Amino acid sequence: MATVQVGLPTRRHLVFVPLNGAIVGPGYVKVDYDRPLVKNFPPIGTDDVLPAEDEAAVFAYYRLLYQPGANGERQLARR
Repeated sequence: MATVQVGLPTRRHLVFVPLNGAIVGPGYVKVDYDRPLVKNFPPIGTDDVLPAEDEAAVFAYYRLLYQPGANGERQLARR
């Protein structure tokens, strides 16, 4: 997973998106998910932090299996 900025230049926010099948180039990431699906993901502010208890919902949104680490570690970074 990664966070990408979406929105208008004056109203940017972050959304999580899976990177499986992604193509990375200079200044862009092209993901293997439809644009409306990514854009409709519940956003977080560019300075916000995803609470640990919300991680499973991120994976569920994209219909991916979520498993915390062996010792309960988070799978996603702070943002």
